[in-house]
Amino acid sequence: MKKLIFFLLPFFSLAQQISKVDFIKCDALVAPHFENKTIDGTVLYQFKVLSEIDSIRIDAKNMYFSNVAINGNTVNYKNNKNELVLFEGYKKGNNEVSFSYKAMPKQTLYFVGIGEGQQIWTQGQGKYTSHWLPSFDDVNEKVVFNLSVNYDANFAVVSNGVYKGRDSKRNGIPNFNNSTWNFEMKKPMASYLVMLAIGKFEHQTETSKSGIAIENYYKPVDADKYQYTYKASKTIFDYLEKEIGVKYPWKIYRQIPVEDFLYAGMENTTATLFAQDFVVDESGYNDRNYINVSAHELAHQWFGDMVTAKSGKHHWLQEGFATYYALLAEREIFGEDYFYNALYRNALQLRKSAKTDTIPILNEKASSYSFYQKGAWALHVIREAIGKEAFQKAVKKYLKKYQFQNVETADFLNEIAAVSDFDIVKFQKEWLEEYRFQTDQANALLKKNESIRMLFEIQAQKSKSFKDKEPFFSEVMKSNAFYGLKKEIINQIEAVPFNEKEALLRLAMQTNEVEVRQSVAETVDVIPGSFLTEYESLLLDNSYDTKEVAFVNLYKNYPEKRANYLELAKNWVGKNDKGLRILFLSYYLDFNYSNANSAQYSQYFYELLEYTSPKFESNVRQNAFESTLFLEPKNNKVLKNLVNAMIHPKWQLVKYARDTIRTLLKKEGYRELFSSYLNDLPELEKIQLQRLLEEK
Repeated sequence: MKKLIFFLLPFFSLAQQISKVDFIKCDALVAPHFENKTIDGTVLYQFKVLSEIDSIRIDAKNMYFSNVAINGNTVNYKNNKNELVLFEGYKKGNNEVSFSYKAMPKQTLYFVGIGEGQQIWTQGQGKYTSHWLPSFDDVNEKVVFNLSVNYDANFAVVSNGVYKGRDSKRNGIPNFNNSTWNFEMKKPMASYLVMLAIGKFEHQTETSKSGIAIENYYKPVDADKYQYTYKASKTIFDYLEKEIGVKYPWKIYRQIPVEDFLYAGMENTTATLFAQDFVVDESGYNDRNYINVSAHELAHQWFGDMVTAKSGKHHWLQEGFATYYALLAEREIFGEDYFYNALYRNALQLRKSAKTDTIPILNEKASSYSFYQKGAWALHVIREAIGKEAFQKAVKKYLKKYQFQNVETADFLNEIAAVSDFDIVKFQKEWLEEYRFQTDQANALLKKNESIRMLFEIQAQKSKSFKDKEPFFSEVMKSNAFYGLKKEIINQIEAVPFNEKEALLRLAMQTNEVEVRQSVAETVDVIPGSFLTEYESLLLDNSYDTKEVAFVNLYKNYPEKRANYLELAKNWVGKNDKGLRILFLSYYLDFNYSNANSAQYSQYFYELLEYTSPKFESNVRQNAFESTLFLEPKNNKVLKNLVNAMIHPKWQLVKYARDTIRTLLKKEGYRELFSSYLNDLPELEKIQLQRLLEEK
């Protein structure tokens, strides 16, 4: 019976352990190996035994251990493939345990890319760092982690903390092809925040007003995108330090974009990893920029990294705070109207989701939208009720009191109660324990903003005829009103016949606002000759999204001008997903299919084919798969690359590949074709394909 409890309830065991054993510091030397996707290393933990305990556990998934010693003496141990279990050699008071380990992580440590484009990066939250570094899955065990990383000297390596230099040795032994990078932390953190990133990176350093170095990383090929990717990073840092009222809690801050990252960003202590998709040029900045993600992950350095929720039930104390402070930072950059319109959009979604999502914030099973967006709204309600100064005072006291510790919701609300007469009991019931969104309360706060009041006025026009509301809409379109209001107007009149709304659309085009013109591109399906010249001007807009919509629509509406549009688009590349380049290649190849034997056709098809390969990120590959399977559905290289996509770390591409292969297997000839590949495939790909072939 004890064994059953031991295996099924490791977190319960660790929770009991924390009250009796305190792990203080970790010094680890790790060496990842790209060629076989493994990692090995040596680890030294300092820990203190507070009271008698018969076994001490370190989480370690599917690892192999050797040279296990406590206080310098070799000891016996147990390895159940989930934990390293220590049961002898330690004493009450201070102790050390050291060991060597090896692992082939199935998650958390990811190896992506090929050759010079290879990258290695981690994602600890939700995945457990214990898959690649023996550590602690319980967020309440906070440790000072100092990592040294041994890898190919031609790459750049980043980990948590201050960089202390590198040398050409590993464990004191010369290692001339590799270098060992050394990083040092001074304050404790939860294990899920330990990070590692390796790749061909360069970086530039900016300095905050408070003197903190902000290192912003990028691939050398993206040097010209630096100014747009990190356009507001220093502004955000300085703003958050001032707004939060507590100095940035660490000694360094880094931001590193990595390929095929699982999420938008991750707030590892001192070093945020974020998706390569946010590395943008000027046009990409207008479509989707890094500002919100940058502010969100930076806010986590206080809310989540320095002060960490004790359990999933209180997760909103991390995500709600980070989301709200990111919105406040965006208000600093984009203005009051942007801020209120963002709150409004979130309110709409929360009200809609509450129809099916009945789990409140104070529940570890709550949705991400509840933790993030509703959590942010809850904080906005408090801040508006007690005022900015009182809110800042409470937040400052909360962070100072619980710095480098773990917290519950009551810890924060008690600080609010200490600086105001705010009814925290009523608030908790309405916003944290009730799944419904408090629409009336939210609307009252939203109406403090003039643009929201005007938005509601525009929405009230829906039941009126276009003739009756056209004068009002024209005045708004001519004004300097927030662009979201003009988009609302264009969307509202989408079904109005073109000849009636043409004058209003021309006004919209004349605003020269990217977002407004894009709405015109999206809502005008049939392009009359009288509007053609103006619509064609959208092809020159500073937005890749606008270019794509306009190109497809013009191509469909004016077949006689397709060659002209293709000529205009031939040098387009687009965002990180190469969307515009793949769009051009697809349309060109389809348009010139009768000349499939020409050198130009072959060159373009080969380029498109290459985009399906592991050389490229998942979003590029998925775009290219769609086009190549349409143009040449039984191309062997495409189908083999589709099989390869099933072992990719990004679940979206894996799902796409599996679903596509399942669909193809139902069609004539494909089962035989895929079966013929089996003997030539690498083992992991062979296993995945065999499973699909055996499905009934």
